[in-house]
Amino acid sequence: MPVSVFELFSIGVGPSSSHTVGPMRAAADFAARTADRPVDTIRVDLYGSLASTGHGHGTLGAVAVGLMGHRPEDVDPDVMTAALDALESTGRLTLTGGTVVPFRLADVVLHPLTMLPRHPNAMRLRTFDATGTETAVETYYSIGGGFIARDGDEEPGEDVAGTAIPVEDTVPHPFSSGAELLSACATTGLPVSGVALANETATRTEDEVRAGLLRIHAVMEECVDRSVRRSGTLPGGLAVRRRAADWHEQLTRDDPDHDPLFAMEWVNLTAMAVNEENASGGRVVTAPTNGAAGIIPAVLAYALTYVGPIAHGSPTEREDAVVRFLLTAGAIGSIYKERASISGAEVGCQGEVGSAASMAAAGLAEVLGGTPEQVENAAEIAMEHNLGLTCDPIGGLVQIPCIERNAIAANKAVNAARMALRGDGVHHVSLDQVVETMRQTGADMSTKYKETAMGGLAVNVPLC
Repeated sequence: MPVSVFELFSIGVGPSSSHTVGPMRAAADFAARTADRPVDTIRVDLYGSLASTGHGHGTLGAVAVGLMGHRPEDVDPDVMTAALDALESTGRLTLTGGTVVPFRLADVVLHPLTMLPRHPNAMRLRTFDATGTETAVETYYSIGGGFIARDGDEEPGEDVAGTAIPVEDTVPHPFSSGAELLSACATTGLPVSGVALANETATRTEDEVRAGLLRIHAVMEECVDRSVRRSGTLPGGLAVRRRAADWHEQLTRDDPDHDPLFAMEWVNLTAMAVNEENASGGRVVTAPTNGAAGIIPAVLAYALTYVGPIAHGSPTEREDAVVRFLLTAGAIGSIYKERASISGAEVGCQGEVGSAASMAAAGLAEVLGGTPEQVENAAEIAMEHNLGLTCDPIGGLVQIPCIERNAIAANKAVNAARMALRGDGVHHVSLDQVVETMRQTGADMSTKYKETAMGGLAVNVPLC
């Protein structure tokens, strides 16, 4: 069953979709479910990757803000910061239902070496009354891209966050694989974006789909614009210097007319700008995760700047390209979500940056005029050359190697799309085969390389 494009591209805050956005959603869901129960104290336990990298990823603060009733799609980052400052100064937290309980971030209990069976990103929330009797308990899993699941869901793996297309038979062209997507294109004569649009309009009007996707693109552009105006260092203790503002000034001076010779540098800049903003806890679009949020905006900006018919088209034609790009990218992302994973804690960074590069390559191939077969080939090429990518952030922060990694992967996506369009869509390795290879590789990968900050660069590069 295809996942809606509006679930894969959701507006939230940094630095991590699985460690910030998902836990905030889970905590807000728990607070809403327990609003009418007696609560005197609350306990939060984080397990696995949420515990091992929770401090660097802002997980503890995200949980607290979620318990206050805030949700990632509408919380203002400045309001979130102020709420956490007040919490630390008072030691009092006001739950969604209005109940005030004692709570500090230091009260969150961390279990970095304990993995719950369902997913490595797990959290358990419990409330107690004045006698110490447990009044509520829920266990949640942040399964990547801001999606969450809860023990006791009616269907295994059902997302608490929901999907825009909840039942397979509500869409005209259900697919969960590249082969099924190509079959739908062949049967209908529609491009990949057309199949995706037909499925989205099962629950929304076409105007609503278009407006929603243009809003998502606007947030992507706003994110870049904010980032290139900010200097200094990123939070978290690594003292990573922001580079986007300096690079933007240099490129604007050196390449005022966007000479194609500078295209790669603009792609680098856009991707890094988004991920610097994400690392600072700013507003971003999960695409399909926060850790990989810069790739799709960078490749889409490339299409709008350097693909002649789009770059010189009317405003409506440019908007059409944005919609087609995001619909196509969403269709490919849905396959990864359904058949493998987009969670770095589950399959390593190949599930985040690899999936985003694959989605971006497909979107670019579509707006370049590629056939469905060429689009599928572009997606396959991009993932094939991100297989085995580990997630080993230094200090558990979404900074090194994540920011530069987005820039490198964005350029890989552009190259993959252009390689695919030089062919006829016939190729040896199918998208489905590479998706399954990614899933198997993730299953075989040592746990320490899956967003734990216990392997790779995280243990070989000093924090100071």
